[in-house]
Amino acid sequence: MTAVTTADARETAVTQAPRARRPLRAGTVGLYVGIVAIAVFCLAPFYWMVVSSLKDPRAIFDNSLIPLNPTLMNYEAVFGAQNTFVFALRNSLIIAGSVMMLALVFGVFAAYAIARLQFRGKTLVLGMFLATSMFPGVAILTPLFQLFADWGWIDTYQAMIIPDISFSLPLGVWILTSFFKAMPWELEQAARVDGCTRGQAFRRVILPLAVPGVFTTAILVFISAWNEFMIANSMSQTPAAQPVTVAIAQFSGISQYDTPYGTQMAAGVIVTVPLIVLVLLFQRRIISGLTAGGVK
Repeated sequence: MTAVTTADARETAVTQAPRARRPLRAGTVGLYVGIVAIAVFCLAPFYWMVVSSLKDPRAIFDNSLIPLNPTLMNYEAVFGAQNTFVFALRNSLIIAGSVMMLALVFGVFAAYAIARLQFRGKTLVLGMFLATSMFPGVAILTPLFQLFADWGWIDTYQAMIIPDISFSLPLGVWILTSFFKAMPWELEQAARVDGCTRGQAFRRVILPLAVPGVFTTAILVFISAWNEFMIANSMSQTPAAQPVTVAIAQFSGISQYDTPYGTQMAAGVIVTVPLIVLVLLFQRRIISGLTAGGVK
């Protein structure tokens, strides 16, 4: 009994003893270096934008990594020109929010039909969605402008919302289709056995479980519509409908003769920070939605 107790004590002492750290392998070090390099590459433009926004217009080209005499005059100039930037923020919020809501409504039903229903050409339909997302927008810009001009839609919200949906919807359908395919069929079948119709089973069982995928799609579609410039620059002609991307491109400097780099950088920071905060707050939901269906 004493021998057994002594052996157990030795085993416990060995288990609780601090383990010697293994030296890092060359592959692990290279992985860490690569991650740091990618992070620096992605964050460097935003850091330079913040630094440039805090510089005086006369010091904008001094190439210093830290502003020697930081100033907020560029931010004051952004909001000082008759509140046009505030109107542009409102327009972008309306356009991006409308695109997000409409893309989710159509995308959820389309993705559910592709993932759950059996019909001919299902794979072809999904491939056509992907082909639409790869179609260059500049190729349809002139026909769209002529069409919307005939309808009297130039300088209106719908002239930017409808084309944005056509490019955002394929992304949403692709993400949601993978998410719906990952759900077990037994959940829907159990709801049908309990007396639910197909619509009730979708609304009460499938849709609540699809919240992570829907949330991920909503954020990605919103960011895509928020950052769109080419169509908005062609369809909006007055501040009444111009989003922030177009308003920033048309900024003037603090004075009449200086280059508007400082105000453009300040406006870029104001527009980008909310998106960064949004992604950081919900990054786990975004990753879970993007990886849904990857592992069974």
